[in-house]
Amino acid sequence: MKNIVILISGGGSNMAAIVRCAQREGWHKALDAQVAAVISNRPDAGGLAIAGEHQIATDVVDHKRFPTREAFDAELAAAIDRRQPSLVVLAGFMRILTPAFVERYRHRLINIHPSLLPAFPGLHTHQRAIDAGCKFAGATVHQVTTELDYGPILAQAVVPVLPDDTADALAARVLTQEHLIYPRAIAQLLPQL
Repeated sequence: MKNIVILISGGGSNMAAIVRCAQREGWHKALDAQVAAVISNRPDAGGLAIAGEHQIATDVVDHKRFPTREAFDAELAAAIDRRQPSLVVLAGFMRILTPAFVERYRHRLINIHPSLLPAFPGLHTHQRAIDAGCKFAGATVHQVTTELDYGPILAQAVVPVLPDDTADALAARVLTQEHLIYPRAIAQLLPQL
């Protein structure tokens, strides 16, 4: 069985979309895969309750308890490794990971970013797209490398930037597409693992 470990920091909407898709499409049988655990760096992350509702194991590795990124990443890796992951999925996980952590899961660590990478890595992507006069924005699923929001692109979705868009309105439309492309990209990647 290929175990998927999902890392979250907040509400977990992308995680929930992945879990629903896995259940709906029967990944357990069709892909010999399951979401084995959801791990958060924040004890108050709303996504933990959603995972619990789906009978998925949860864990919290609170980054505030660690003096360095390296110490946090070491404990996070230990929690992940207890689940024997084939794939580690960042789903709104708001921590920059150390190069050693990224290397540990090389080719098995993926992320979704709310822009059409390589445009607008980092934060505030929607406002930056509006400010730049972009006609289109979107989301990108990519393999994680040591360079922030960089790495081989697995999937993208495009949405129009409307003339009267706010960052929040654009973010909501992009998020709808994230919920579609992230599970699809995972399903396409699993047979290669």
